[in-house]
Amino acid sequence: MAKQKPWEVSDELWAVIEPLLPQRQRRFRHPGRKRLDDRLALQGILFVLHTGIAWEHLPQELGYGSGMTCWRRLAEWNNVGVWQRLHEVLLDRLRAADALDFSRAAVDSSQIRALKGGRRPARLRSIADGPAASTT
Repeated sequence: MAKQKPWEVSDELWAVIEPLLPQRQRRFRHPGRKRLDDRLALQGILFVLHTGIAWEHLPQELGYGSGMTCWRRLAEWNNVGVWQRLHEVLLDRLRAADALDFSRAAVDSSQIRALKGGRRPARLRSIADGPAASTT
């Protein structure tokens, strides 16, 4: 069996992701162009993020739609909180399977309020012999 590419979504993972995605109903009277399948759009998003190519260079031959379609879907899903919910669901599953290892995790933060602001820089000194000639 061929090794699965990192941007291809397995059936098991898709079963977790699909319920989190918003459902779009097509209009009855003016349906417009049929929407690209969500799974293909997700794979297109993952391909671009994995390879680092520009959105407009997403190869059409892969069948993931255009780069702009995938980019719009990424933004749409981000606006409705899909990525945050997916992160939480996957963390819950990892916790339930006791598969999280925090031994290499580090959390560090410091916040100090600057009550009087920072120091003012010193006044710049001129390196010329004297004042500049008048231009008036």
